[in-house]
Amino acid sequence: MSPFSKSLRLSRWVVAACVRQHSSLTDELIVNMDKKATWDRFYSENSSKTKSFKNFEWFFGFDAVRDFIMPFLQTKSNPDAPLQILDMGCGTSALGPCIYRHSPVPVRVTCADISPVAVQLMQEHVRSKAIEPLNLSSQLEFVELDCTQLHQHFGLSSVDLIIDKGTTDALLRSKGGKGKAGLVLKQCLKVLRGSGSLLQFSDEDPDARLLWLETETQEQGVKAADVGVQEVGELRGVYYYCYQVTPRSNV
Repeated sequence: MSPFSKSLRLSRWVVAACVRQHSSLTDELIVNMDKKATWDRFYSENSSKTKSFKNFEWFFGFDAVRDFIMPFLQTKSNPDAPLQILDMGCGTSALGPCIYRHSPVPVRVTCADISPVAVQLMQEHVRSKAIEPLNLSSQLEFVELDCTQLHQHFGLSSVDLIIDKGTTDALLRSKGGKGKAGLVLKQCLKVLRGSGSLLQFSDEDPDARLLWLETETQEQGVKAADVGVQEVGELRGVYYYCYQVTPRSNV
């Protein structure tokens, strides 16, 4: 099996997420994970099944990757401004709010998703259950945003850290999402500072994801970047990885 055919396989996390959904939504997720309407339906149906709000986590929660994220929250390139953090494709995950809660330095955490349903659910949840940040200067916001158009919300070289937990996976595994995945990566490199990083959490094998990342970052007109990987660990029989993409500040 070639690396690119591996990237198109349906991951177990999608199957697990769909167990409680009826078959038509399962089929829609398999081929249309790049579509806003699909996720609007997913989060609407998922939230209607419970009386009280519950965060929905793809892959795993904050505690599983805390040690990968916290080292990026120790120092600031600009002492007079908060670190700009983007949780890209946040859905209804608690990841962004946990970064806001635990960061020792001031952060502005933007939780962005293409689904207005997911964004509204998170906004309502935070309003009803206030989150106290470790640093009182930290900020938290939820915005509806197509991540292929990050430039509409962020300036060039303005973001310190981008977290991608399953968003690129969803695009690569949808019928028409591979091109969008490439656009998202290019947008990330445009808005990241030279000292910033993109962290992609994925269950995709390194032989596939590293090849894809290296190929995409070598295209003409794309900011040069270094790519690396660390193993996160095994959860329920699935191995997960953290792929780090760092712009080359000297280019």
